[in-house]
Amino acid sequence: MALNIKPIGDRVVVEPAPAETTTAGGIIIPDTAKEKPQKGIVVAVGAGKKDEPMTVAVGDTVLYGKYAGTEVTFEGKELLIMRESDIYAVI
Repeated sequence: MALNIKPIGDRVVVEPAPAETTTAGGIIIPDTAKEKPQKGIVVAVGAGKKDEPMTVAVGDTVLYGKYAGTEVTFEGKELLIMRESDIYAVI
């Protein structure tokens, strides 16, 4: 994924995973009951803070907080821009 976007400092750009449409038992989830995804793929990484290199890289699948980051639309894609500290884990 080559996006023409470069985050500043310790920010990362994440493309959220699509929301679940069915449960494990096969029940279809209506649009009003869907939860925001908490998993996504890193598509761009900033340079990091002084003396603190970034620990995530482009292409990593990450878990983040439900209300983490700022939602933006860039080149027709829904993206999140967040601090690296908002990321809980790399899968």
